[in-house]
Amino acid sequence: MMIYYILGFLHLILFSWAFYNILYFGVKPSKSLSWVLITFFFPFIGVVAFILFGINRRKIKFFELKETKKRKNFIKDSLSSENSSNVEILETIKQKKIATLIYETTHIGVEDKNDVILLKNGKETFKALNEALKNAKNFIHLQYYMIEDGEILSEIMAILEQKIKENVEVRVIYDTLGSFELKKSTKRKLKDMGVELYPETPFKYGSFIFSLNFRNHRKIAIIDNEIGFTGGVNISDEYITDDEFLGIWQDTHLQIKGCAVNSIHKSFLKDFYYASNQDLTKDKKYSTPCNFEGETKLQIVSGGPDYEQSVVMQQYLSFINLAEKSICVLNPYFIPTFSILEAFKIAALSGVNVTLLLPKKSDSKVANYSMYSYFEDLLKAGVNIYLRDDFSHSKVVFIDDEIISVGSTNFDCRSFEHNYELNAILYDEKITKEVKKEFDERKNKAHKIEYKEFRKRSIKQKTFERLSRFFSPLL
Repeated sequence: MMIYYILGFLHLILFSWAFYNILYFGVKPSKSLSWVLITFFFPFIGVVAFILFGINRRKIKFFELKETKKRKNFIKDSLSSENSSNVEILETIKQKKIATLIYETTHIGVEDKNDVILLKNGKETFKALNEALKNAKNFIHLQYYMIEDGEILSEIMAILEQKIKENVEVRVIYDTLGSFELKKSTKRKLKDMGVELYPETPFKYGSFIFSLNFRNHRKIAIIDNEIGFTGGVNISDEYITDDEFLGIWQDTHLQIKGCAVNSIHKSFLKDFYYASNQDLTKDKKYSTPCNFEGETKLQIVSGGPDYEQSVVMQQYLSFINLAEKSICVLNPYFIPTFSILEAFKIAALSGVNVTLLLPKKSDSKVANYSMYSYFEDLLKAGVNIYLRDDFSHSKVVFIDDEIISVGSTNFDCRSFEHNYELNAILYDEKITKEVKKEFDERKNKAHKIEYKEFRKRSIKQKTFERLSRFFSPLL
């Protein structure tokens, strides 16, 4: 009997400690309440989950990761010396406000005269990427959240092997969790052929408990600092193989030539420094001058726990708040924070045409149920929600047919607070309208959810939604 009193007393102490930290350092009331309930009703396990996934490391310096401090120092020393925001080259007040916000939080300015090609699926992306890899002369730098064995990786490895024989430097970094299924034999083969291969946020003794929750979700390729790729596409056969449940994954990626490639490359070099302890930023070979002549104004948004602000969430909020006519969202995991949810509702109630085009099915049932739990409030406020039959992994937001964001960021707490993400903002009406055309085509084939119809869903469905939403801070 005594053991129960002891365990109860320990639980009370641990819960009190967690409650204190949630109360004084929590940011969002809804998220804080979830953690209070989790730590109270799940003795010991709840507190461990809070330490792993809920600690606000931006506020509680004691729990700030050693690796995060290292990244912050790197940003301060080498990335905060950008010459200018270049906001004056933009045409509208709306564009200038968004660009100023990004510059103030990331020190990354707007780059003029870029050439951007929109890659609408995996097939187009890998065709363009492989062609660029084959033309590399000096170096190839690749960074992906998910690298999986298969046909796509085999083709890329064959190209890399040939380029190494031609004295091209090849560096690859990958996320430990996202690429968990990548075979050891594949890693060994890459290293044997001469690839500098490093894991990001590795599971190491002494740091595992704190680093588990911080994943590098970026997808980047840089070739000779002349051509760059970024967006939502990972190195995986899911983009070319017809899965029985989800089909062929749809996604959006960008091929970029111009000065913005430097901004993407700096993000890679920062992550490579963290993964390998090699600082390549001082070598002029990796920061070549830009003399490219293109038509697109572009700004890179590099966000993560190493920044003082929640950069990517603020970017999305600025889009929603500044939209005057329309907001269109294409995203696979729509689990909005309270501020994002309210912003969408306010926009719709203010007369802005808000349209969400989301996949009906998902690779995560919990995430899917949680996503559905937000629909009723949004529909009631006048938000248009369409569900498409195929699985779209694209992370695209565009407003007023003139500004578009394409990148790696989902609409969820994980992307906003815990992941290292990278988006590209294009201040380009032509490209935005090109995406809008395809968006409308997809939307017209999708099922529009009506408010009255949605309210009739079963008690079982609503229960699963609410239970899943309860765990949304972990998703």
